[in-house]
Amino acid sequence: MDQRKQTPQVRFKGYTDTWEQRKLGEIFVEYSEKNHEELPALMIVQGAGTIIRDESDRNLMYDKANLSNYKLVREKDFIVHLRSFEGGLEMAKNTGIISPAYHTLHGKGTDSRFYYSYFRSKKFIDCDLKPHVYGIRDGRSIDIGGMKTIQIPYTNFAEQKAIGDYIEKLDNLITIHQRKYTKLFNLKKAMLEKMFPQNGCLYPEIRFKGFTDAWEQRKLSELAEKTYGGGTPATSNEVFWNGNIPWIQSSDVVDGKLFGVEPRKHITQEGLNNSATQLVPQNSIAIITRVGVGKLAFMPFPYTTSQDFLSLSKLNTEPFFTVYACYKKLQSELNAVQGTSIKGITKDELLAKIIMVPEYAEQQQIGAFFRNIDNLITLHQRKLEKLKQIKKSCLEKMFV
Repeated sequence: MDQRKQTPQVRFKGYTDTWEQRKLGEIFVEYSEKNHEELPALMIVQGAGTIIRDESDRNLMYDKANLSNYKLVREKDFIVHLRSFEGGLEMAKNTGIISPAYHTLHGKGTDSRFYYSYFRSKKFIDCDLKPHVYGIRDGRSIDIGGMKTIQIPYTNFAEQKAIGDYIEKLDNLITIHQRKYTKLFNLKKAMLEKMFPQNGCLYPEIRFKGFTDAWEQRKLSELAEKTYGGGTPATSNEVFWNGNIPWIQSSDVVDGKLFGVEPRKHITQEGLNNSATQLVPQNSIAIITRVGVGKLAFMPFPYTTSQDFLSLSKLNTEPFFTVYACYKKLQSELNAVQGTSIKGITKDELLAKIIMVPEYAEQQQIGAFFRNIDNLITLHQRKLEKLKQIKKSCLEKMFV
């Protein structure tokens, strides 16, 4: 046993004992029990633990005639695959049997949640385990004997449990917000299909109460009074850059995120005057026409762009409705030619596209509906990111 003693940076009140470093093989015992065909066969899912194979929708084949050779794994014990994937360790969520290719480890007087968090940490995977992983890429394997010599933190069971409880609560909150985010994302996707007319139809499948009139066909060019192109000031001239005029490029626009663009670069007035880029008024729509075609965003502030964009300005239709209608149109066309390499679209081709448009009052309701969904999606996304950051910080500061 390594007798070095350490103390974590952050810990719960009432715990003052110093921590120890012990070999993994001293804390966890490997076992290999077979002939348990009465138990369910389990599959191991990276980052999710175990799933009963017969209840999975993955429909993966396994050798049912050789179940007597499968190994027993008990709930909350650890499973190690010699083929390394993100550390190669998972915690069993069920008692069952697994392929003989796996190794099973049982902790002596441990809280498995405490060690699962540690085994999934960047420190363990990138620092502790790395010297015991050999091979390259998909052929990487773990030296199980070497892994058992790794020095890992050890504290009393009560503190392990306190940390395990806390991390579990964080994980539950992360799961809740992830589900809400996914549910809203899927709702938005479904409603984009149902609230816009399909395949030349003049009526959507779902619409707000009180609206019955047919939608009209309009060219994209009819939706805006003015269009703007873009350009790139000479990157070799420092005078053109680091000013206060936002300049966006394709990588600034996230696919499916129609609001909240954060320009990473800014140009000066000299850069604007000495390039093809143009200053686009606020409340315009920036559409990518080259690399990343199909991405677009509503811009609530004046901006400039690279040559990869065409911007629609002084809109004749309700702005939020227009950005969703354009997105729906471009995504539908991209999905229709999925698998085909699309290098770009010309200005004339883009402006000639047909957009279905209802009366203005209906545009307002549709735009507000989808904007509200996007706001909720952003809210849960931010909560998710914050919770994940809290968990990351805890894993760094609550372990030694």
